[in-house]
Amino acid sequence: MEPVRTGTFVAWMERRQIGLYLAAIVAGGAAGFLAPGSAAALELAINPVLGLLLYATFLGIPFASLGQAVRDLRFMAAVLVLNFAVVPLVVFGLSRFVANDQALLGGMLLVLLTPCVDYVIVFTGLAGGASDRLLAAAPVLMLVQMLLLPLYLLVFVGPGLVSAIDPAPFVQALVGLIVVPLALAALTQWLAGRSLPGREGDLPGVGRAVVGRVVVGRAVVGRRIMAVMAALMIPLMMVTLAVVVGSQITGVRSELGSLVAVVPLYAAFLLVMVPLGLLAAWAARLDAPATLAVVFSGATRNSLVVLPLALALPEPLALAALVVVTQTLVELAGMVALVRFLPGLVPGLVPADSRLRH
Repeated sequence: MEPVRTGTFVAWMERRQIGLYLAAIVAGGAAGFLAPGSAAALELAINPVLGLLLYATFLGIPFASLGQAVRDLRFMAAVLVLNFAVVPLVVFGLSRFVANDQALLGGMLLVLLTPCVDYVIVFTGLAGGASDRLLAAAPVLMLVQMLLLPLYLLVFVGPGLVSAIDPAPFVQALVGLIVVPLALAALTQWLAGRSLPGREGDLPGVGRAVVGRVVVGRAVVGRRIMAVMAALMIPLMMVTLAVVVGSQITGVRSELGSLVAVVPLYAAFLLVMVPLGLLAAWAARLDAPATLAVVFSGATRNSLVVLPLALALPEPLALAALVVVTQTLVELAGMVALVRFLPGLVPGLVPADSRLRH
């Protein structure tokens, strides 16, 4: 396909990505209902597809400017305090309604205590928020949540649940879904950003030409990979959502009587986090786009990343994976509403009108 036509198609997908995501969920659900025997194969596909999605997401993280992101003190402070001090208090209060069911409680805690690092950036951008600042903060958010999640589980649930969890699948998921994609993304960016070494004048003419061709060739490869993965970002998100929903939808249907208990709690979480996010941004004296980014960060959870962790729980806690999937479905409906209406609550924001019309 010609570059111009490819760029036009990608732009078309970007303008309609919310509808495309909802269509992917419907398609995945339909596939799961019509071919329930495919659930096992779809579940096996979750980690590879999610790994590719996270690689594409991490490619957008400006690793070279991470120091600048960390120095963005007011924004980072607002995001970190909101996600790791305020959110745990909200989650603890909401989780008391299902505290007598370990599977519901465990799944709810897993998903609500972990801030999103992937499609939150998409929704923030659609609403006119500072998606670039949130993208730069993603590695910090990912690292902090992995460090604090075991502590939160220990405090909120006690050692009984924590001791029942086999750490091996968690370590495998952390390495396979976070460390490896993050390292590959950093390597790809390094290749794409390479230029001829600063002391190329010390090389003889032929040597300089050879080194130059090698360096430029690597840079071209790196940039092409980044361009391809950027174009595949929305399709990868669609495939991930379809695979996740398709693999779990029959389980959701069979356990609907139990899962219905967490739906209003997930909706309440979204409703509560909007004013708390606005308050955190106001306290940090952030501008309108950064305010939107903070609110979306506090409201959006890391369901796609923690799902493999929930799937690795022992059999008595197997329902936890479906609890996580249920949160994804509730959240995506909430994100559509937030993209439409949240910009109107932030004074001084210039909405991305062309995006919001689609």
